[in-house]
Amino acid sequence: MDELLREYLPVLIFSGMAVALGLVLILAAVLIAPSEPDAEKLSAYECGFNAFDDARMRFDVRFYLVSILFIIFDLEIAFLFPWAVAFKDVGDVGFWSMMVFLAVLTIGFAYEWKKGALEWE
Repeated sequence: MDELLREYLPVLIFSGMAVALGLVLILAAVLIAPSEPDAEKLSAYECGFNAFDDARMRFDVRFYLVSILFIIFDLEIAFLFPWAVAFKDVGDVGFWSMMVFLAVLTIGFAYEWKKGALEWE
């Protein structure tokens, strides 16, 4: 048991040093950083312009459609690359699971297309 604990000692020392360094850096930032807020720093920044509307306003539906489109393509890429790399080892279950996944993403893409998310004004 002592042998096992001695093997984990470097991990514990490294973890302790990481936590200590993190705390030192946070405390240094709190103590050293200037904290003189003025109106310019506290104002809302919106693409170089002052905010001209309430932050709780409704967004256009196209914003949500574009975000859904991003998620569709992001998920597709995130799951297709590892699947393609291990394609010869996935077997029939892995193949058909990916086909169902791609079918669901295709349905989402068809919904986006139907709603006009790909049409730019």
